[in-house]
Amino acid sequence: MQKITVAKGDGIGPEIMDATLKILKAANARIEWEEIEIGEKVYLSGNTSGIGKSAWQSIVKNRVFLKAPITTPQGGGYKSLNVTMRKTLGLYANIRPCKSFHPFVAKI
Repeated sequence: MQKITVAKGDGIGPEIMDATLKILKAANARIEWEEIEIGEKVYLSGNTSGIGKSAWQSIVKNRVFLKAPITTPQGGGYKSLNVTMRKTLGLYANIRPCKSFHPFVAKI
């Protein structure tokens, strides 16, 4: 069983993530997830980066991060969480490391 970190995000994010997790369950993916709070609610609580320390710890520990769309509030000195993640995780070319888990859908 692979543990992953999941963030439902903002706006349409929760709906997208719920559908994604439903598909993964139906496919009997051997994963269990740990949900974190990131995005608009975190920004508006006073954290200008949109992500807390415990959320970062979950991402680093699990090494697999599945996230839905995230809102960055306009104005007020907020940093884009997507840019922060790319820089912190060394994804400068916007490459998303991935690994296939069994079962998977074979190419046709």
